[in-house]
Amino acid sequence: MDEPSSSYTPPTVWSWKKDNGGRFANINRPVAGPTHDKELPVGRHPLQLYSLATPNGVKVTVMLEELLELGHHGAEYDAWLIRINEGEQFGSGFVAVNPNSKIPALLDRSGPAPVRVFESGAILLHLAEKFGGAFLPVGGEARAECLSWLFWQMGSAPFLGGGFGHFYAYAPSKIEYAIDRYAMEAKRQLDVLDQRLAQSEYLAGDEYTVADMAVWPWYGTLVKGQLYEAGEFLQVHEYRNVLRWTDQIAQRPAVRRGRMVNRTWGQPASQLHERHDAGDFETQTQDKLAAPL
Repeated sequence: MDEPSSSYTPPTVWSWKKDNGGRFANINRPVAGPTHDKELPVGRHPLQLYSLATPNGVKVTVMLEELLELGHHGAEYDAWLIRINEGEQFGSGFVAVNPNSKIPALLDRSGPAPVRVFESGAILLHLAEKFGGAFLPVGGEARAECLSWLFWQMGSAPFLGGGFGHFYAYAPSKIEYAIDRYAMEAKRQLDVLDQRLAQSEYLAGDEYTVADMAVWPWYGTLVKGQLYEAGEFLQVHEYRNVLRWTDQIAQRPAVRRGRMVNRTWGQPASQLHERHDAGDFETQTQDKLAAPL
């Protein structure tokens, strides 16, 4: 593929080049809908999650584990692995649950008819409301802060993932302008968070909420140098309040469990490809499955 030219002029009509050299060229396309027929598996629990342990997926598994930690037995769930690098999100069954073909997707089968919920922020709110407003302030300033930071994350993360992450880590060639543009935005967002967390223990105030669950997998991972391996490049050690908050949340038992679910990389002991029972964390991680009998 030719190196990008600073004199590039877009054509009058854009055309799709299937082999654009990008990391995800084999699954990217400009149209929606399924590419193949494949029904989704269904387990025995009321909640069926179809996901992968990307930051967006971790939001939901952390929420489910936090609900179980609180004693909400109705939050028991089956977590099925969707390998997005292999295009499993374009199967007919998955598209029926999420027409946008992105993880995570939730099928709530606890009522008379199944209810689909897609978009991670919508899933967090659905679960919070389903279980009596858990991790969602009832009203006033705390609720307004919680919802504001939740929607801030939903609007900001595409600049971090599809913007900075794409051009810094995944694009077939390094484009200085694009990396500089999105690095500036990533650092601005970290500064927004750092200033907020200098004022309060959690994003909505004194209480841990769905806003923290939404923001932590993205920005917490980033300031620990684990996202795109960009810690030194972005000088993440400067954001001391974000680091304090990140470490505090990481110690929660439900968070430790939630980040393992549907994980397919890292240490085998941290990978629980599918989750169907609370006991799976002890018996079904990849190190246990690979151990000789």
